[in-house]
Amino acid sequence: QVQLVESGGGLVQPGGSLRLSCAASRSIFSFNNMGWYRQAPGKERELVASISNSRNTMYADSVKGRFTISRDDAKNTVYLQMNSLKPEDTAVYYCHAYSYGDFWGQGTQVTVSS
Repeated sequence: QVQLVESGGGLVQPGGSLRLSCAASRSIFSFNNMGWYRQAPGKERELVASISNSRNTMYADSVKGRFTISRDDAKNTVYLQMNSLKPEDTAVYYCHAYSYGDFWGQGTQVTVSS
């Protein structure tokens, strides 16, 4: 069983920054792909960013140029640096990993509000 534990969420003003972390209970190199999803109230969960073992990245159009996903294999951790945050970025952010199946973290709340 794999555990993914997110941290770093919170309340931030528009234009501010947050860094989310996702710590895995085993080597993240064993996952083909890791990423961050988010779900706002009343909306479906959507992919925000992903990173592969070869460090290929992809981003949702709505966060390109503002968010950066990265990974530290030595720490078994994936990060999401979020800059220039907007109120529409408010959501629960979930860490996701794929390796012959989907694994999810419990989620961390990000609220962007003045």
